[in-house]
Amino acid sequence: MQLIKARITAIGTYVPTQRLTNFDLEKLVDTNDEWIIQRTGIRERRISRPDQYTSDLCTEAANNLISRYNKSLADVDLIIVATSTPDFPFPSTAAILQEKLGISSSTGAIDLSAACAGFAYGLHLAEGMIASGLHRKILVFGADTLSKITDYTDRTTCVLFGDGAGAVLVEADAELSSFVAYHQATEGKGGGHVYRVGLADQIFGTQLNDSGKLVQNGREVFRWAVRSVSEGILELLNKSGHATADIDWFVPHSANLRLIEPLSERIGISLDQTLYSLVNYGNTSAASIPLALDLGIREGKLTDGDRILIYGFGAGLVQAGLLLHWKLD
Repeated sequence: MQLIKARITAIGTYVPTQRLTNFDLEKLVDTNDEWIIQRTGIRERRISRPDQYTSDLCTEAANNLISRYNKSLADVDLIIVATSTPDFPFPSTAAILQEKLGISSSTGAIDLSAACAGFAYGLHLAEGMIASGLHRKILVFGADTLSKITDYTDRTTCVLFGDGAGAVLVEADAELSSFVAYHQATEGKGGGHVYRVGLADQIFGTQLNDSGKLVQNGREVFRWAVRSVSEGILELLNKSGHATADIDWFVPHSANLRLIEPLSERIGISLDQTLYSLVNYGNTSAASIPLALDLGIREGKLTDGDRILIYGFGAGLVQAGLLLHWKLD
């Protein structure tokens, strides 16, 4: 019996038109352009309009995919939206996109909550669904409108976050698979380091800040990521039988350049081989990896045949990585 393979066949992205530069932030909080660049590598980020939501960004990303790769989405049989900022707690953003994109009502539609690791989890789920024979054409989004939950009086967080969306099409293929290996890990005890209060206002006995905005302990997240995420990346490579020398491009979650630098150094991949989207888009959570992939394509770096290591990590504390063989239609 021939196994069904899953292949990424197209990608599309979108960012809002409004820019929030470091100089703009100087007018809001006690900070400056030099301080932000030195500590984050970010120069500006994109901000959605008050009436523009995650589903709107996803719609634009899907339309970008359609126009570039001449794809039809009418027969998509599962929509997965990785986001921490859905339009509503329910209905799901994925269900809204079924209508906005004119996809058949026989499709499935789910939102996936894994914060900045969401896009990697979405791809993993899509690969499993197709390889099992349950689905044949899945649309995966990584999208967030973090500006809507950012506290613009907190200079430690407001300099980081921006809005954006990415979409990829994952299809059944008789010969080629995009998916080589994966790794996932969770340290739930660190849930109080990055959160937004919901129905509960404490976690593992710790009282949380009930501001309604995103709260992050950057120092603790940094320590966890440098230690645990680097270990996870090396474990993924080890169990796949690959070495860092086999990797053409490393695409981590674009959290902060000062975090990406030690990660790249620890796993032995040059920063020149690392794709990130934070310089002009900031930390866009689930959107950061697809935005970085698309920048790599547009800049002529990422080409068919490349081996790509994508790795998401964030609130939870969760992490998920995939080793991909890149070949679009």
